[in-house]
Amino acid sequence: TLDTGAELTAETVRRLACDALILPAILNGAGQVLDLGRYRRLFTGPLRRALVLRDRRCAFPGCDRPPRWCEGHHIIPWSHGGTTSLDNAVLLCGHHHRDIHKPDNWTVHIAPDGLPTFTPPAWIDPERKPQRNHYHRRP
Repeated sequence: TLDTGAELTAETVRRLACDALILPAILNGAGQVLDLGRYRRLFTGPLRRALVLRDRRCAFPGCDRPPRWCEGHHIIPWSHGGTTSLDNAVLLCGHHHRDIHKPDNWTVHIAPDGLPTFTPPAWIDPERKPQRNHYHRRP
């Protein structure tokens, strides 16, 4: 609703926001940004802190690298329309970040409980049983 009382459709608001380079942002209870849509590619600030709090270390199974050695990885790649958001992110050390980008290798997704889960390629595990990093157990 405009200050004049006129109402706009959601489609019109999205188009106007896009034309003006205004992007939707999802905020947490404290007003910190958790999702910046497509405007920002890197996981920085409050979003990075939320990623570190959730994953604690490199989330790859068996890795013990600390967060300062890690970077945010887009599960759905940025180049394919993936968003810079907590539900499309996983914390990975440089080695595992490069490894996960190799074709026919490990895949990652966020499980229903909100934690990253990795599926190995068939050449490692023919059953492709999903795995998690239990190096840093979660309650």
